[in-house]
Amino acid sequence: MCGIVGYVGCKNASQILINALKKLEYRGYDSAGIAIIEDDDIIVRKCKGALKYLEEKIANEVIKGTVGIGHTRWATHGEPSDTNSHPHASMDGSISIVHNGIIENYAELKAKLQAQGVVFKSQTDTEVVVHLIDKSYKQHKDIFKAVLEVLHVVEGSYALGVVCKDYPDRVICCRKESPLVIGLGKNENFIASDVPALLEHTRDVYYLGEKELAVLYTDHVDLFNFEGEKIIKEPSHVEWDMDAAEKGGYEHFMIKEIHEQPKGLTDTMRPRIIKDGNGKPTDVYFEENKMDVAWKKAHRVVITACGTAYHAGVVAKYAFEKIARMKVDVDVASEFRYRNPILDKDDIFIVVSQSGETADTLSALRLAKQNGLKVVAITNCVGSTVSREADDVIYTLAGPEIAVASTKAYTTQVLCMFLLAIKAGKLRGTLSEEDAVKLLTELESIPEKIQTILDGKETIQKFASRQFNKDKIFYIGRQFDSATSLESALKLKEVSYMHSEAFAAGELKHGPIALIDDKTLVVAIASEPELYDKIGSNMVEVKSRGATVLVITQDKTCAFDGKADEIFQIPECSSTLASLLTVIPTQLFAYYCAIQRGYDPDKPRNLAKSVTVE
Repeated sequence: MCGIVGYVGCKNASQILINALKKLEYRGYDSAGIAIIEDDDIIVRKCKGALKYLEEKIANEVIKGTVGIGHTRWATHGEPSDTNSHPHASMDGSISIVHNGIIENYAELKAKLQAQGVVFKSQTDTEVVVHLIDKSYKQHKDIFKAVLEVLHVVEGSYALGVVCKDYPDRVICCRKESPLVIGLGKNENFIASDVPALLEHTRDVYYLGEKELAVLYTDHVDLFNFEGEKIIKEPSHVEWDMDAAEKGGYEHFMIKEIHEQPKGLTDTMRPRIIKDGNGKPTDVYFEENKMDVAWKKAHRVVITACGTAYHAGVVAKYAFEKIARMKVDVDVASEFRYRNPILDKDDIFIVVSQSGETADTLSALRLAKQNGLKVVAITNCVGSTVSREADDVIYTLAGPEIAVASTKAYTTQVLCMFLLAIKAGKLRGTLSEEDAVKLLTELESIPEKIQTILDGKETIQKFASRQFNKDKIFYIGRQFDSATSLESALKLKEVSYMHSEAFAAGELKHGPIALIDDKTLVVAIASEPELYDKIGSNMVEVKSRGATVLVITQDKTCAFDGKADEIFQIPECSSTLASLLTVIPTQLFAYYCAIQRGYDPDKPRNLAKSVTVE
């Protein structure tokens, strides 16, 4: 998630902006920049890479302006580069903006602007916004009206900071679905996408509300709604220390990122779902749809990844087989290239990597390319190696993940797999229009259902407080739930160091049941109504041998009464898509067990966020 800062006051803006951006480095970024109003002009300085490179770039300059905006970018449209870095400017340089979020209708807006003679310099969606503001400004001769008008044209999520050289006394900002905070100082005011950037200067803030604008001057701040009407709100006083502020009030990044999943899924989904004139989802769109022909003639899907990303691939196996009726092989990337795999040039090869730099996954990708396969990469990092070397790339748009144990990256990977399976099903004629609409409609409801689970997290927290000292934890499930069990067991191992394993439920009696005793916790995941009797029998088997049993299910028929010690109910969902819901309670359970055992869930021992060696 990008970092936005802004300043209006009497001090040198450039250093204030740089220092404020440093406080947002924890969010992750790939480039940085500032725009300062000085002597009836806007000075823009930006570059790819760390903030220190921006500091070096301006070290020998004297930029005297006292009004400006700054940005650290996490790439979503266009690879990390000097040109794609923010701020972006109008063609004549009179207006400059910074942006956090995604403009969903940027492609059609860009085409219209280009037809009118606008020349674009970058690959970003953001540049559309500054050109639209400039066009409106030339018509109205009022920068506030211009910004307000554009907010009713662009679609998506955004926080914006805007400066105009003809209005050198102010910064305009607004937000829709992306956070923005206004810091209130003495003869100076600030904007920031998160509180840490402000704490050096003030603890009195306005939290800009959904669809609200603000105009910041040196001595006051005016607030408005998207209709241009003035609004009044009381400032808040920040009591957090810096560490807590960086985490948005959460104790750890892991729990913060668990809570960010509804937004991450929404951001990943919305630009890719095509709707008809009535707002009904009808199809899936990926950039240029350039793999459509390959999907139609593919014999098989081969998925390779490591760790959590591999588990997303296991979920995808069930999804492609069920939705697109395609043969699927899923491989651990570290094994793939050493077993002389049998590959066909008509196979679709999918690699999944949060960082896009995983060494084993890259090796597998290159082997597939050598064998003439078309490669699709699913990654969270624009411009990463897998995204550059693949034939097609799907970005998860989860935003940077700080905690080592992956949560929001996993669920967005699974979502992308579902979207791919639906797309493939439609292209190959195995998925009817009616069923596609049903699946896409239900996918759109998933973020809200996840929020419902998060709102009831105290149940999992209390359960963890009673079970964190168990010697063995087994996760069991069938079909999609078996795949979710793999990820659930890994998450618990990673952050709590508890011994946990996952088994297909039907395999219990073929060996693992020998380990069951009264020091064992069994977590049964049950989202498939047709298999409730089967998984219920497995629960009875382990409970009769002394195990404590938790079942995570959407059942409302009391199918598991008497078979489990605790039932955690998730919102109703089709069993096809339920993997996006059932994993949330297990993420929470892993987090709370780590806390109970006194471990830092953000930095598990011996683990690294990106594994760049074999």
